[in-house]
Amino acid sequence: MLPQVKPMYSRDRMAYMRKVLISVFVAIFVAACAPTAIMPDADVVVISVLGTNDVHGELVTQPNRGGITTFSGYVAALRDARRNDGAVLLVDAGDMWQGTLESNLSEGAPVVEAYNALGYAAAAIGNHEFDFGPVGPKSIPEEDGDDPQGALRQRATETDFPLLAANLIDASTGQRVDWENVHSSTMVTRAGINIGIVGVLTRDAPQTTIAANTAGVEVAPLAESIITQAKALRADGASLVVVVAHAGGRCEEFTDPTDLSSCDQSGEILQVANQIPQGLVDHIVAGHVHRGIAHIVNDIAVTASYSNSRAFSRADFTLDRNTGEVLDRKVFPPQNNCARAADARGACTFEDDASREAASYEGRRVVPMARVAAIAERAREAAARRQAEELGVFIETPMTLRDRPESALGILMTDALLESNDADIAIHNVYGGIRAELPAGELTYGSVFRMFPFDNRIAILELTGKDLRKIIAIQAHNTGRHAGFSGMRVYVGCNDDYMSIRMVRPDGREIEDADMLRVVANDFLLMGGDDVLTPAMPADGFDIPYGTPLVRDVLVSWFRNRGGRLRADEFLNPDKRRWNLPDPLPQSCAFSGS
Repeated sequence: MLPQVKPMYSRDRMAYMRKVLISVFVAIFVAACAPTAIMPDADVVVISVLGTNDVHGELVTQPNRGGITTFSGYVAALRDARRNDGAVLLVDAGDMWQGTLESNLSEGAPVVEAYNALGYAAAAIGNHEFDFGPVGPKSIPEEDGDDPQGALRQRATETDFPLLAANLIDASTGQRVDWENVHSSTMVTRAGINIGIVGVLTRDAPQTTIAANTAGVEVAPLAESIITQAKALRADGASLVVVVAHAGGRCEEFTDPTDLSSCDQSGEILQVANQIPQGLVDHIVAGHVHRGIAHIVNDIAVTASYSNSRAFSRADFTLDRNTGEVLDRKVFPPQNNCARAADARGACTFEDDASREAASYEGRRVVPMARVAAIAERAREAAARRQAEELGVFIETPMTLRDRPESALGILMTDALLESNDADIAIHNVYGGIRAELPAGELTYGSVFRMFPFDNRIAILELTGKDLRKIIAIQAHNTGRHAGFSGMRVYVGCNDDYMSIRMVRPDGREIEDADMLRVVANDFLLMGGDDVLTPAMPADGFDIPYGTPLVRDVLVSWFRNRGGRLRADEFLNPDKRRWNLPDPLPQSCAFSGS
């Protein structure tokens, strides 16, 4: 007789099994509905290329710009998003460290430290990387033994990543410069994918920095240099080729990357992209002109993200993990670098605006990397006392650059230079040579430094009225970037393509060709900067001043001596324009004076 056995499906047992079955069905349903991101395709890999450009030393979060500190939180968020299906490649297109007191006090060293902490793969050398000149307080070489590129070369030895400049040539050898940790290209591996990176800088680099600091180097054509390096990288097994180019262009609309109708086709980097054989380069991260790009040009993804850490660029490439073939790409519009959630218009808000929550990216809260935040805070503390120093002036209305061809801030700048020097005329490259507007409120040294961060020195030269007329003739066609001046008003006319120029002093006297004039400018312009003074430059160049005051120090003294309150309408008077031009001025209108 078999032993008696309890029924297997007792009431308790059946209830338990019902719970198990329900749990199984729920698990199957959840798995079926879950995003595919948690079950990545083993055969594909996504490489997200994050690009920065023209950061200009912005370590610390400012209103409407996140700084390197906030940007580090976006990098961390994207790296977390990519950890299961790919990787992030972080690169920079140049002009990294010149521009803020926090950075300039140490000739860019804190920015290098922050970039090392962020894990950049490579960065291009930009024109403003030359601005510091020799290591130490000299802004240009002044005696034998001073290395014109000393500060740049010192920073290069401190980076954990290579600086790239395939078209930076040693004039004495005709070969690429032989500097420590400066290369034409590099190869890195991310998520098993070989990625080649080429770096180039703009052809006009010598004209857009202090010329004395580019002594001994030349700039070769960009496209030719890129093609040579990209072919070598492909031969070495690169599946993806990225170019970091300190050269730019501009586009206005970003909804469709294939629509180039809003892009200025004359932009340097767009022209370069069109010269590269298709299939050789996948992506160009551009910069230099502080404008946005997020487009496909000649089958190459081209991105640029304004300047001063206001935004960053991104392009995603999906590749076959086994063959390295690019299966898909996505180009993102310039991504705002907001510390807090953007407002309804998509604009960044003040960091301390507690009414808005912290920004998020890829579904993750943007939390700055602790190491990067610590580096930025040390730099901020080092600069804080000088930054907050009040100059005894209250700005009642913001001094802006918004009006063209002249602006309240441009006029203030040139008037201050003229009033501070024994001269008849002041000339300054106000668009490009002024880097920030002056906000309303108590004026501080920090605001003046941000306005003019360059270590340019005062220069006095003697020009004839005829020389000055040649300068005005060229500047008249420099649409959107006219030089600013003080000490005269200019009237330009055009009759049958002949340009007439009248230059009138404040007392009503006309400047004649034979008149000798003392002109105050700066050493950047004297050495050909922005081509402002080149129409009047002697064959052997102007004499370069040494030991004269810094332009910034002259401005600070002018503010201190003036004191009181300032308004924009004190300087910008629509009835007394200094530039008086036909609208429009025909391109065919030319000055025949020689």
